[in-house]
Amino acid sequence: MNYGYARCSTNESKQDIDRQVRELKAAGAKEVFLEYEHGDAAVKQQLSSLLEQAKEGDTIITLEVSRLARSTKQLCEIIEIIRQKHLRLVIVGSITVDCSNGQIDPMTNAFIQMSGVFAELELRIIRERVRSGMANAKAKGAKIGRPQTTIDQIPSGFLKHYPAYKSGQFNLTELARVCKLSRTTVYKYIEILEG
Repeated sequence: MNYGYARCSTNESKQDIDRQVRELKAAGAKEVFLEYEHGDAAVKQQLSSLLEQAKEGDTIITLEVSRLARSTKQLCEIIEIIRQKHLRLVIVGSITVDCSNGQIDPMTNAFIQMSGVFAELELRIIRERVRSGMANAKAKGAKIGRPQTTIDQIPSGFLKHYPAYKSGQFNLTELARVCKLSRTTVYKYIEILEG
């Protein structure tokens, strides 16, 4: 079986993962696992599910090493699982790590590890640029971070259902669901109203 793995750092409303899915299917993926998580996150639920589901002889296809991990350590752990499970890993247009015999040849291993080092380096450079840019903006007097939400900015849909939450008709999860908001946002609005 050929599996695809696509990952974006932020959710579907902020990043479009469809391009990855199209390219993975064009490369032969029959089933694609989608993940919205940072590259260096300690837990990637969909990747873990994929690695658990994959059987000996299966192929995992992804578009870049950085889609799998932005941490060299994590990448080495993933490659070890691929070796132990006798899988193949295809980085489209780049390299194939064929561990179907339970081994990985030294040159391929070195190349994939070097690719991991560059993916981690890229992430660190991006983060340093962001920090530097924020410090520069702050030094020029800009306010950093999201603007503070006021009572006037709370959506009317939330205000409509809030009394049902206060009276115990809804719990927090139900309030979030009917308002089509995240629990974090609901917590924030409640804190504004009750603070």
